[in-house]
Amino acid sequence: MTVREPLDVDTLRELLLAPAGPLARLDVVAEAGSTNDDVVAGLRADPDAWPHGSLLVAEHQTAGHGRAGRTWTMPARSALACTFVAWPRSGPATYGWLPLLAGLGTVRALRATAGVPAVLKWPNDVLVDLGDGVEHVPGWGTARKVAGVLAQAVPDVPAVAVGIGVNVDQRTDELPVPWATSLALAGSRSADRASVLVALVSALDQVARRWTDHGGDAVAAGLVDEVASVCSTVGQHVRVELPGGAEIVGTATGLAEDGALVVSGADGATHRVLAGDVTHVRVTDATGP
Repeated sequence: MTVREPLDVDTLRELLLAPAGPLARLDVVAEAGSTNDDVVAGLRADPDAWPHGSLLVAEHQTAGHGRAGRTWTMPARSALACTFVAWPRSGPATYGWLPLLAGLGTVRALRATAGVPAVLKWPNDVLVDLGDGVEHVPGWGTARKVAGVLAQAVPDVPAVAVGIGVNVDQRTDELPVPWATSLALAGSRSADRASVLVALVSALDQVARRWTDHGGDAVAAGLVDEVASVCSTVGQHVRVELPGGAEIVGTATGLAEDGALVVSGADGATHRVLAGDVTHVRVTDATGP
């Protein structure tokens, strides 16, 4: 039986709470349905209690969810399930960058701490390519999802809940879908949740400071190129399912100034995708054997 230790909350508070660290508030709970749901509810009930730089971490998340209502499950203490609170001064027009910037910070944290070749799949998945000898999964190839981001604006409150889930030491039989993996399965040099959390907070703080110092202008902050450099979607042949059911097939050529994915379509047109489900399509998948 796998024995998974709880997080050392006192040590995390010493490292991460101001003035030693960047956080204004840190709560670690034994269980939550969804950390995003709990933070959103908290912001609606008492916004002042959840200032910019607050963080909620759950040792066990029982009803986690991602984009389009997808679920995310985890055994207790096997993963990081957390939600950050951001109060962007730049306004809702810049909110589209939040999942991408959170993805950039997550990629950097996992590369530095776990030593895995993490990349960002636009707009909110973090992948690790497991390489030769691994079964190809349609739409994923040999890449597997190790982390995900979900940013939710809070109605009537100028704040955003930025949820991040990282699979840390799950076994294969504990993963919910065949395109998922964990840091341990991906060859991590460390599967310590506390180390990953500290690295994640630090990386996100560095990215967020640059973004806010430039008024939410990702171009001026130099972040567009940095996100693109870790985004495996750029350069890929993709299929994009748009809200409402329309579909775009083409090549992802880059990111726009507002974080939209730029796709050179098979129809010859250039498309800016602000929201949609992106599938990386191998040429053989698209054209047949």
